Amino acid sequence: MNFKETKLKGCFILEPKIFKDERGYFMESFNEKTFSEGIGQKVTFVQDNQSFSTKGVLRGLHYQTGEHAQAKLVRVLQGEVLDVAVDLRPNSPTYGQYESVLLTGENQTQFFIPRGFAHGFLVLSDTATFFYKCDNLYNKESEGGLMYNDPTVNINWNFPSEELIISEKDQVLPNLENIRKVW
Repeated sequence: MNFKETKLKGCFILEPKIFKDERGYFMESFNEKTFSEGIGQKVTFVQDNQSFSTKGVLRGLHYQTGEHAQAKLVRVLQGEVLDVAVDLRPNSPTYGQYESVLLTGENQTQFFIPRGFAHGFLVLSDTATFFYKCDNLYNKESEGGLMYNDPTVNINWNFPSEELIISEKDQVLPNLENIRKVW
């Protein structure tokens, strides 16, 4: 596994070693020891989640606050998504900045997003199956969110806005100035 830290300290792009032959392929998608060494810290995942979405579905930007904050290791099992993390750590030099990564079932790239970040993704293929690990259990009372089109963050989704499919809940998330603090 190749680990590349992004401009957002603590966020890593993980590129697996894929072994292909006439039968298909094999790859190790997670190894606790390799992962901990690669990101320079120990993270214990306690919950796995999976979603299926169609082209144009934008999920996010979501996060958990306080003691329920979550780090995530995300990947796409089938399809293609643009995955986005926004730094919401109050004293971070990259506060309000984002990183985007193309995750596909073909490239098998993963994205590690530490606690203190909002996370979301946009489905670019006809369908996509999205899988992620969390290091803390979901807690409804600790939900936070950031509007996907916040003008300060200015995420380039590179997709026609009139074709986006966004839940009612995600359409009314606050802008960066009014978000619920992560801690």
